[in-house]
Amino acid sequence: MTPARLRVAREAVMVVFADRMEAGTRLARELDFLRGQDVVVLGLPRGGVPVASVVAEALDAPLDVIVVRKLGVPFQPELAMGAIGEGGVRVLDRHLVERARVTDQQIAQVERRERAVLDARVDRLRRGRPRIDLHGRVAVIVDDGIATGATARVACQVARRLGAARVVLAVPVAPAHTAANFPEADAVVCVSAPEHFRAVGGHYVDFSPTSDDEVVALLDRAGRRARSAGGASATRSGDGTDEQVAIPAGRVSIEGQLRVPAGAIGVVAFAHGSGSSRHSPRNRFVADVLHDAGLATLLLDLLTAEEERDRANVFDIPLLASRLEAATSWLGSRADTGSCRLGYFGASTGAGAALWAASEPGARVAAVVSRGGRPDLAAPRLAAVRAPTLLIVGGADDVVLALNRRARAELVGCPSELSVVAGATHLFGEPSALAEVASLARAWFVRHLVEPTRPASQREEETS
Repeated sequence: MTPARLRVAREAVMVVFADRMEAGTRLARELDFLRGQDVVVLGLPRGGVPVASVVAEALDAPLDVIVVRKLGVPFQPELAMGAIGEGGVRVLDRHLVERARVTDQQIAQVERRERAVLDARVDRLRRGRPRIDLHGRVAVIVDDGIATGATARVACQVARRLGAARVVLAVPVAPAHTAANFPEADAVVCVSAPEHFRAVGGHYVDFSPTSDDEVVALLDRAGRRARSAGGASATRSGDGTDEQVAIPAGRVSIEGQLRVPAGAIGVVAFAHGSGSSRHSPRNRFVADVLHDAGLATLLLDLLTAEEERDRANVFDIPLLASRLEAATSWLGSRADTGSCRLGYFGASTGAGAALWAASEPGARVAAVVSRGGRPDLAAPRLAAVRAPTLLIVGGADDVVLALNRRARAELVGCPSELSVVAGATHLFGEPSALAEVASLARAWFVRHLVEPTRPASQREEETS
């Protein structure tokens, strides 16, 4: 194999990303040369999948995962003698196998054990979806960063064995030496390849764990996008609408993803203080659960990319609230959402923005849910909120829990509840924590957006 061709935006410069969404956005710009080619984007679970999701959307390419498992030397399992992937693919380091005197029988035993683990993980993430065929295509393998690159090297080899005509490794950050010496890929694309490399997590402000639920939600969303007519950005049919939108908000336009199921009678707008909120796997996971309940959803970036560079804007609650109000007016002007009852789902500083907007005279919002939010940032306005409000906080998020308890005491003009997800931290990355958040939000919005519009006789039948 010949050395990979390295494409680096800022070689030897250390870049710190806000989160995986920003990293994916920055990486997608460097991969624009692949636009129009027969590309499949493959995320390395779990952390690489949120990055890969943004890249796949930017390139209008299908998204899949590439799952690999190390084959450890029997008497020294941490030492890799090879790896396996889907489709029966196996990669062996024959030199190491011979030097360690590992027999074919021992290799088979290790492979059987690891193959069972790999198959179980694939089933958990794909949930019955077929693997996307790579034959003759460009496989773009994405992770949230590499250090030694061991897993990514194996993934590149597996993709090639699965028929990829060309393999591109794409990561937001990698050590300069590793990125420049990666013969397993035909090209390596980095946003940053510093000489003085820290651990991958040291190049992120938010490097919280990605859950299996988030990976599944991203793959589900990519599957729906792939099924849309001709891969277009908007789909309208008897099944509803799914489209990327630009919403006028004063001197700027804010971007969003609107999804309206057929017959929707409620719509939930998502508010978050940082940009790229519409790409957030956590928001998308919750939105998918709400959509399954028949609710329309609008995932919003309340700030433009340029505005987000100024950290002060993330805490400018009146600004964020004004953007949410602009989105509310826009929803009211549409034929498919104009008659829907409206809810706000706020996360982080977006919760403060949602409650600030809900406190405005004449606000048409009928319900508010805050996830790990900062409702205290709307303290001057909390007493004026009339919409029923649910505050969801992780039980291990002590500081935010205390802030939410104080904020709830100020919500004197509306029904309110505080739900604590036991053992969860601020970003609800623990197993089943985000699913519990989504379930609580769904119940609250169905109760306040859907049930009031049903005939009394129907509600009585459902509760009898």
